[in-house]
Amino acid sequence: MALDRVLSQEEIDKVFRNSRDTQPEEDPAKKAQSYDFRRPDRIAKDQLRAIHMLHENFARSLASSLSAYLRVYAIVNLVSVEQLSFMEFSQCLPSPTVITALAMRPFDGSAVLEMNPGFVFPVIEILLGRSGISSNVKMEREITEIEESILEGLYRIVLHDMREAWRSVTLFDFERQTTETDPQMLQILAPNEAVVAISMEVRIGEAVGLMNIGIPSIIIKMLRQKFDQQWSVRKAEITEAEVNRNMHLIRNSTIGMDVRLDGPTISTQDLLRLEPGDVLSLDFSVDKPLRLKMNGLHRCNGFIVERGFRRGFEIERFVNPAD
Repeated sequence: MALDRVLSQEEIDKVFRNSRDTQPEEDPAKKAQSYDFRRPDRIAKDQLRAIHMLHENFARSLASSLSAYLRVYAIVNLVSVEQLSFMEFSQCLPSPTVITALAMRPFDGSAVLEMNPGFVFPVIEILLGRSGISSNVKMEREITEIEESILEGLYRIVLHDMREAWRSVTLFDFERQTTETDPQMLQILAPNEAVVAISMEVRIGEAVGLMNIGIPSIIIKMLRQKFDQQWSVRKAEITEAEVNRNMHLIRNSTIGMDVRLDGPTISTQDLLRLEPGDVLSLDFSVDKPLRLKMNGLHRCNGFIVERGFRRGFEIERFVNPAD
């Protein structure tokens, strides 16, 4: 059927305006993002946070173990936890260094433990009898076979504390396989294989060094369910264990206590003007309880008592330091 209707000029203008205002659909290809298939698969952020917390516990435990083993105050700080390719991880390590492949039984695969010279040589010097460790002396050379044998005790401590730190997730039996001095010589993983890189700073005296751990991401992914179970029931299961552990750490610590008779104050100027015969009014009732301070904090009130030939302090009540 033919259409005899003729469009008016206003209708024609409206059609052209609508045509100009209509934007063409955006090309879907422009929304696409390029993807590098060589990039390692990412693991979940919550799993990285769980590994971060796990190795914070490992750092605290290792600091205590090193201090006891070396008889020198040691500090271990967790620096970073991130995911890298094995090639990127290897390129970040110094050369020469001490890098060891670790079996992770019962899983197939190997982890990497690297201890750089700033950490290794101060330990060797302490074990050989040197007491003072200076940050001015820096050694950048390969370790000898004798020095490698001296480090057996250090490996034993590090691997033991690593095993205990991972016990809350799974039982890893870390075992040394091979040791190299050049990171490029230890080709236990494909260059593009993903690893979780854990970096730690170790301070022994004035010396500072780094320790790096690389764990294959594929093994971490296999443990995803165990990570979820472990952190979801963390508070319910290990609260008592954490308390017992903390109590064990502070059991041999000392606390300073002193009893204060808090009376009026006097200015230094008046104190310098005192002469023999002057009387100071303490304005403190004998019935008023004294304050017992522990490490400078007011903890309880009480009175001075005698027990045989000794004097003591009888606690009347405990107080909140915040009050």
